[in-house]
Amino acid sequence: MNAEPILKVAVPVPLSRLFDYLPPTSGAPVAVGSRVGVTFGRQTLVGLVLGLATDSELSRAQLKRVNSVLDDKPLIPDELLWLIRFTSDYYHHPVGEVVAAALPVALRKGEALYPEQDFVTATDASAGIDLEVLHKRAPKQAELLELLIDSGGNGLDTGSLNETLPHWRRVAKALSAKGLLGVSTRRTSAADATRVTEMPEPVAGPQLNAAQEAAVATMRASDGFAAYVLDGVTGSGKTEVYLHLIADILQAGGQVLVLVPEIGLTPQLVNRFRARLGIEPALLHSGLNNTERLASWRRAALGQAQLVLGTRSAVFTPLPDLALVIVDEEHDHSLKQQEGLRYSARDLAIVRAKRANIPVVLGSATPTLEMLKHCIDENYVHVRLPTRAGGASPPALHVVDVSNHKSNADGLGDVLAKAIDRHLTAGGQVLLFLNRRGFAPTLICPGCGELAECRRCDSRMTVHAREHRLRCHHCGANRPLDANCSSCGSQMRSLGAGTERLEDALNERFPGRVITRIDSDSTQRKGAMHEALEAATLGEADILVGTQMLSKGHHFPKLTLVGVINADQGLFGTDFRADERMAQTIVQVAGRAGREQVQGEVLIQSAFPTHPFWERLLSSGYEGVAAEALREREATHWPPYCRLALIRASAHQREDVHAFLNVARQQSVAQAADSVRILGPVDAVMARKAGRYRAQLLLQTNDRQALHALLRTLRQSLEAEPLARKVRWSVDVDPVELF
Repeated sequence: MNAEPILKVAVPVPLSRLFDYLPPTSGAPVAVGSRVGVTFGRQTLVGLVLGLATDSELSRAQLKRVNSVLDDKPLIPDELLWLIRFTSDYYHHPVGEVVAAALPVALRKGEALYPEQDFVTATDASAGIDLEVLHKRAPKQAELLELLIDSGGNGLDTGSLNETLPHWRRVAKALSAKGLLGVSTRRTSAADATRVTEMPEPVAGPQLNAAQEAAVATMRASDGFAAYVLDGVTGSGKTEVYLHLIADILQAGGQVLVLVPEIGLTPQLVNRFRARLGIEPALLHSGLNNTERLASWRRAALGQAQLVLGTRSAVFTPLPDLALVIVDEEHDHSLKQQEGLRYSARDLAIVRAKRANIPVVLGSATPTLEMLKHCIDENYVHVRLPTRAGGASPPALHVVDVSNHKSNADGLGDVLAKAIDRHLTAGGQVLLFLNRRGFAPTLICPGCGELAECRRCDSRMTVHAREHRLRCHHCGANRPLDANCSSCGSQMRSLGAGTERLEDALNERFPGRVITRIDSDSTQRKGAMHEALEAATLGEADILVGTQMLSKGHHFPKLTLVGVINADQGLFGTDFRADERMAQTIVQVAGRAGREQVQGEVLIQSAFPTHPFWERLLSSGYEGVAAEALREREATHWPPYCRLALIRASAHQREDVHAFLNVARQQSVAQAADSVRILGPVDAVMARKAGRYRAQLLLQTNDRQALHALLRTLRQSLEAEPLARKVRWSVDVDPVELF
C-alpha cells in the first residue's frame, strides 16, 4: 500500500468539487487547512487542502503534484473549515470560490502570512548621540531617532513609520548618512504583530436605564448558544448594551466579532469602542488596502485582537477565542452579498455562533420579518428597548401632502422649506433624505418626449450637471450631457430631483448656511465620508443632504428636523418586501432626529398621503407595519413562511438566457419533490444591464430539505450543461431581492 496521501484541494474555479493532487516531490508533510500552489489547466492557482484521502477516481499516475506548499502549518483552523464547507453546501456555490471569498486578497494570491517588510533600526552608533543636543539642531531627526531607539533592537516597519511620522523618509536620509540608522528586509513574525499603539485608560459610559439593564442581564444569563434579537427604537442605546457585553468577554480573555453593514458605520463605532474599552479593534472592510487587511486578519487569527469589527466577509475571520458575535443593523440588505457567492453574513454569523456554542446578538430598530418570526416561534429571544436613552422623546412624524401643490423642480415643498427655516433659526440642524444621487434622474425633450437612455441597460441616464455628464448608475456608462434633442433639436430639460439638485436649491434658498451633501459621489475620496460625518456630528453643517448612507446608525446631537423628499418611491415596488423596506428606511432616517433633549420633527412629503401604509406607520410605527406584513406573508405563503431560491442567468443574447433557464426548469421539474413550486423563467425587471440580458427561475417551497436536495442535483447537472458555456449563472438561496 502506498502511504503517500492524496490531497483534496479546493481550487478557485466555478466547479462544485474538490480536485486530487499528490504531495510535492520534496516529501514535505501537507496539513489540512494549508494553502498549496497548483497547476490547473494552463493556470497556476492557489488552492486550500480540505482533506486527505487514500484513493482517487484517477490513477496515481494521472494525478499532478502540487507545485509548492505555502504554509508550514494550517492557515485555516478546523472550525473555519467547517464554516467554509457549510457555506458551500447551503448556498450551493463552488467550495474553491468560497475559500477565495473567505481569505484576504494577499493570502488568496499566495503571499505569506508573515510577508517580508523593510524594518528601520537605530545602529549601535546611535547610543553615543546626545538626543537633547540633536533636538536643538534637528528636532525631526531627534524625534525619529528617539522613536527607533525606544522600539528596541527589532526596529519599526516602514508601514508603522508611515502612520506615526508621515515624512520620516526625508529625515532618515540625513540620519543614514551619519550612520545612525539602517534598513533591513525580513519576514514579519508573531512578535511584530503584537505591537499595537498604546491605548488610554477606558472611559466610563453613561448609567444604563432600566430597559438596558434588563437587556444586559438577559443576555449575560446565556450559557452556550442563544440568539438575541435586540429590538431597540432609534436612540435607545443598543451600542451601550453591546459595550457592556463586550467588556464582559474581554475581561474573561475572549474575542468578540462585530459585523456592520457598511464601512460608513465603522468610524463612529471604532472611536467609541477605543474610548470605552481601551483597546484597538482589528478592522476588516473594503476601505483597507491589502497589507492593512492582512495585518488585521493575522492579529485576529493569532488571538491578539480581542475585538474584530468588520463588514460582510469578516464573518470568515479565524478567531481562536471567539466568545460573542454581534450583528449591528441586522435588517440591512448590505449584509447579503449580491454578486458571486451570494451569502448572508448575518445568517452565517448565527450559524457560526451556534457551532461555537456562544451567544449572538442581532441588533436593529427595525428587525427583519425573518428575525421577528423566529422570536414568535421562540427560537430566538426578543429583547426590547422601547424608549430612547437619556429621556429623549421620539420624533414626531407627519406626512405632508404634496399632491395638490405645484411641484418644485428641486423636490423641496413649501411646508418643508418653512420648517427648515424654523429649525435653523432655533439653532437646530436639518437632514434631508433623498435616495437619488446626481442632479436629476431623467433628461427629457419637452418637444418630442425623447429620453436620454443608457445604451447598455434598460434604464435612463442620470444627469450630473456639475460634470456636464450623463451617467448610468447601473453599469457606470457615461457620456457628455446632451444640450439639444438628437431627434427634434429642442433644448433638453432635467426632470426630477437628485441630491445634487437639492443641494443647489438649498444654497439658493438659505444663503450663508453650511450645506453638506453625503452620497457615494461626494465621498469617493478616501477619508471623505469620515470627515463629512465628523463635521456633521460636531454641528458644523447646518443642513445635511444625503442618500441612504445617512440613515444608518449615525448620531447627530444637534439634528432636530428630518425631511424625506420623495417618500413614494417604495409605495409601489415590484418586490413583496417593498412595505417592509420602506418602513425600515423611514424609521431609520427619522431616528436621526431629536436624539438629545429637543424633540425631533420628521416631515414626509408624499403625493399619496391617504395610502394605508402611512396610516399604519404613523399610528403603530414599524411594529404595526411588520405585524400586518407578517399576516400578509402568511396568507400568501411568502418568506418567512416559505423558502426561496433563484437561478439567475445573464448573456449577451436573450435567447441564450431563456434557453439555459428552460433547461434548468425541465431538470427541476424532473428532479423536484411535489412540494417545490417552480416559477418562470421570466425576464428581470431590468432585463438588460451592462449589455447583458438577465432572467431568472424561482423555486418556492415550505420544505427546506426538499429545496436543498433539488439544488444539489440541479447544480451538478447545470455545470455539465453545454448551454452553461454561453451564460453566467448563479444560485441565490434566501434572496433578499427577487428582481
